[in-house]
Amino acid sequence: MTVIKVETKPFENQKPGTGGLRKQTKVFMEPNYLENFVQASVSVRKNNGDILNSWVVGGDGRYPGKQVLGKIIKILVANGIKKVLVVGRDLIAPTPAISNIIKKYNTDGGFILSASHNPGGINGDFGIKVEMSNGGGAPEVITNAIYDETKVIKEYLSLDISDEDALNLPEVEYLDPIKDYADLMESMFDFDAIRDWFKAGHTFRFNAMNASTGPSAVEIFVNRLGAKREWILNSIPMDDFGGVHPEPNPTYAKDFFDDMMNGMADFGCACDGDGDRNMILGNKFYVIPSDCLAIMTKYHKLVPYYKNGLSGVARSIPTSSSVDRVAKSMGLDVYNTPTGWKFFASLLDAGKINLCGEESFGQGGDYIREKDGIFAILFWLNILARTGKTVEELVREMWNENGRIFYSQYSYEGVDKEKATKLWEDMKVANIDGKKYGNFEISKKEVFDYTDPVNGEVSKAQGVQILTKDNVRIFFRLSGTGTVGATIRLYIEKYENDASKFSLPAREYLKDIYVLVDEILGIKEIFGDIKPSAIN
Repeated sequence: MTVIKVETKPFENQKPGTGGLRKQTKVFMEPNYLENFVQASVSVRKNNGDILNSWVVGGDGRYPGKQVLGKIIKILVANGIKKVLVVGRDLIAPTPAISNIIKKYNTDGGFILSASHNPGGINGDFGIKVEMSNGGGAPEVITNAIYDETKVIKEYLSLDISDEDALNLPEVEYLDPIKDYADLMESMFDFDAIRDWFKAGHTFRFNAMNASTGPSAVEIFVNRLGAKREWILNSIPMDDFGGVHPEPNPTYAKDFFDDMMNGMADFGCACDGDGDRNMILGNKFYVIPSDCLAIMTKYHKLVPYYKNGLSGVARSIPTSSSVDRVAKSMGLDVYNTPTGWKFFASLLDAGKINLCGEESFGQGGDYIREKDGIFAILFWLNILARTGKTVEELVREMWNENGRIFYSQYSYEGVDKEKATKLWEDMKVANIDGKKYGNFEISKKEVFDYTDPVNGEVSKAQGVQILTKDNVRIFFRLSGTGTVGATIRLYIEKYENDASKFSLPAREYLKDIYVLVDEILGIKEIFGDIKPSAIN
C-alpha cells in the first residue's frame, strides 16, 4: 500500500454554510469534488497544529454516502490518521449519535455525510460537515480556512488501492452507534416514569420520515420504553428517503401534521434526515420550536440530568424571545447567537449554558455539541409523564404566566441569487428608523453582529433586525443550507398579553405584519408574485 498524490484543480464556491458544505448530489459526484474538500479539511486541521490520530466518519444514509466512504478513508489514512471509526457499516446514524461517538471515544474530529433536512437521492442534495474533537461543527475560523484552501488546492493524498479494499484496512473500525446513544439517553431521562406513562394507556406516534432515526427510535421508544412498534412510522431508512422531503414541519410533514390535528395520538413527533431536528405535536395542538425551548427550560428540573438546575440558556437570534421571558423569570442567563449550532459550542464548553435551541426545529443540551431531535422528544415525554398534563395544557399555562409570543417563519427557497444578494446588501444599509408603514412605525433597524462572549470571535452581518414601536420584531437573513439559488428567511414575532387572543392562529394574528414585511423588503416587487415555500 503506497501513498500517492493525485493532481486536481479547485472548484468554485466550496464554502461551508451553517451545516457544512451542501450541494446537489450530482455536484458532489463530479470527479475530485468531494476529495478536494476532504483533503482541504484535513490540511487545515494539520496546519492549525492539531494532531490527528483518530477520525470518525458517519452519515444519515443518503446516497452516495456508502459509495464514497472508501475514497474518504483512503485520504484520511494517506494523511497519517491512524484510526478511522466508521459509524455503522451501512453508514446510517443520526448526527447526535455521531457527535456522541466523537466525544465518547476521544477522537480528534470527524466528517458527517449529510445534508440534514434537505431532500436526498441522485436528484436531491448531499453534504459533508466537519466536526471538531468536542463533537460539534467546526467554527468559522476553521471553515473559512477550509474554503481558502479549496481555492488553491493542487493535489490530494490517497492510497494505491481500490475504494472497496479501503473499507477493510486495519486502520478502519466499525461501530454500532445505537446502543451507545440509547444508553446515553437512558442515563439522562426518567425512563421509569415514561414507561408508566405508556402503560397508563397514552398514545404516541413518531415519524422517522424514512431517515436515520428509525432504528434508534425502535430501540429507545419500543424496546426500552414499551411503545407499540406500529407507532414508529416510516422507520426504515432509505438512501433517497423514499422521495420524502425529510424536514419535520407542518409544510413538509403535512399528512402527519394533519393526522395529529385530527386526534391521532396524545403525543406526536417527527425527526428530519439526520435526526437533529424535531417537530412536537399534542392531540390537535402544534408547538412552535421557540415554545418548545421555553417549555424545556421551565420544566428542566423534572429531567434527572438537569435536576441540579441550569447555568443559562441560549437561542439563535431568529428564534422567538419566548424562552427569554421564561428564563429571566427563573433568574437564568440568556444568550442570543447567530443561526448555526456551532455558535452554541463555545458557550456549552465554557459551562455558560446547558440548554439551547434555534428556530429551525432544533433543541439540544450540554451532553453533546449538536442539536438532537430524540433528546427533545424524550424531554417532552419526561415532562408529560412527571406532570400528568397534556401538551396543550403545558403550553397554555406558560402563555398565561408569561404572555404569548406570536411567531412565524417564512422561507422563500430557490429564488434568484443575484436579486436576493442585492436585497440583502440594500437592507444592511437602509435607513428606515422612524419611518411609518401603514399603522406601524419603525423604532430601530440594525445589522446583527455577534461577538462570542467566550473566545471573542466576531461574526459580522448575521442578519437584519427590525423593531417597531408596538413590540413587533422582524428578522431577515439569507440561509446557508440551500443548494439551488438563494433562500430568504423571514421571521416575525409580536408579544401579546391579552389572554383572549391566545387561541388565535399565529398566521392570522400576524397577517397584517406580514404585509408590512413585504412592503419594507419589496419581496413581490423584486421577485414577482411568489409565495413562501415553507411556513412554520
